[in-house]
Amino acid sequence: MPAWLWFAPLVAIILVLGLWAFRLGWIVATITETDVINRWAAHYLATAGGDARASDCVARPGRETVWIIVTCEGPQGRRFDYPVDRLGRLLDVTGSGAAVPRT
Repeated sequence: MPAWLWFAPLVAIILVLGLWAFRLGWIVATITETDVINRWAAHYLATAGGDARASDCVARPGRETVWIIVTCEGPQGRRFDYPVDRLGRLLDVTGSGAAVPRT
């Protein structure tokens, strides 16, 4: 068996890891705040149903690992917070849709 064949699995692993790193870098470089807000506003419309509107959602900057927090509050006071990381992934949903007290 040729000696170069012994290194083929290592080359394949390095190639796959390089492509994976390029993909993640591409996502981070091209995702915008608007993309994230639109994505989670659409998710809110799908889950809240009824009289929910995309204009119920606003966004504010997050801290540490949270890039943006998309907050959607419906007419009945139902509130959903969607903390999103730099890759556009949802980190945790806060606000179970229960009524938020008004002060």
